[in-house]
Amino acid sequence: MKLSVIIIAKNAEDHIVDAIESVKEVADEVIVVDNDSTDRTREIAEYLKAKVYTLEGLNFAKLRNLGLEKARGDWVIYIDTDERVTSELISNIKYFGRLSAGQISNINNEIAAFKVKRKNFYFGNHEWPYIEKLERLFKRSVLNGWRGELHESPEFTGRVAQIEGFLLHYTHRNLSSMLQKTIEWSKIEAELRLKSGHSKMTWWRFFRVMLTAFFDSYVRQEGWRAGTIGIMESMYQAFSMFITYARLWEMQNVKDQNNK
Repeated sequence: MKLSVIIIAKNAEDHIVDAIESVKEVADEVIVVDNDSTDRTREIAEYLKAKVYTLEGLNFAKLRNLGLEKARGDWVIYIDTDERVTSELISNIKYFGRLSAGQISNINNEIAAFKVKRKNFYFGNHEWPYIEKLERLFKRSVLNGWRGELHESPEFTGRVAQIEGFLLHYTHRNLSSMLQKTIEWSKIEAELRLKSGHSKMTWWRFFRVMLTAFFDSYVRQEGWRAGTIGIMESMYQAFSMFITYARLWEMQNVKDQNNK
């Protein structure tokens, strides 16, 4: 099995080395889709022998599809620049790669994709209690592409299985990066909601979306178990939703004014 690792990157000069180094043991090729970085991301990735392609715009489906188009492996795995592949996950990918076509067919019944478990870490090494399971490892021949500008999802034909081992996700490293991310992404989120004809924003909707975000983070994902980090992250999620819907309110009002 030949494996292509696809990494979406933007201004990630501080993280791209560790991301690439974490997969070099198992990757037959590393493809970096550079989202118009203004730092040394491209230079560093090329120095580490990655194949680098540039694409502007924050349409994540297009970014992932470009990586898929350029990939030459039998299988592809997607990771982000703030993610690291653990040795256990590498070992299991290698094991799967050593199986013959007949063995693979008998064991997995035409598996098209694997879900990978992801541990999230906030503000350094503070581990989040909730473990995500994400479809990240795909048989390239049956992955038809990705859809969705921001919350993109894969389109493929076949069965999904679980592979053991973790992706380690070092997200929300500090307050500055968190706020910058909210400012940048909330505009895109609001625009998508406006295009879809979202209901007119009223005062009570703000409370609903903020409480829903807080409940999901603090209760459903058991953020309360993370102590101070749990309350901080859950309040941030509520704040992020407030900014997104405040932007939507603003856009709806501008649209109404222009239609008069």
